[in-house]
Amino acid sequence: MSNSKCETAVEKKHCGYNCAQAVACSFCEEAHMDEDTLFSLTQGFGAGLGTMDGTCGAISGAAVVAGLINQNRTETSRDVRFVMNQFKQQNGSVICKDLKGVETGKMLRSCDDCVRDAVKFLENVLNEEK
Repeated sequence: MSNSKCETAVEKKHCGYNCAQAVACSFCEEAHMDEDTLFSLTQGFGAGLGTMDGTCGAISGAAVVAGLINQNRTETSRDVRFVMNQFKQQNGSVICKDLKGVETGKMLRSCDDCVRDAVKFLENVLNEEK
């Protein structure tokens, strides 16, 4: 696991990237895509698809990267399932509003930590395949 990649993603989040953009743009080299394109491609995935009712944007960013790297539906589906399962096991949910405690008042995970988790789990699954 690259702690520096996790922290790079969090820095991007603090510079105005949404969670999906922060995760995805931390993998530009591996995805063979320039940052501006990847930034634009993932702009609609932040904040649980903009409503907080959807899947955490950090997971969505990881899913986009998995697809770009794998270029294979079966491998991408397997990798996204792995990331989602690991994320849910660690955090108790993959839904943005649940993670932020919108309805319960109890935050399960901060955005920074969601970004770190998605990067870590994506790196784990990608490194496992090499």
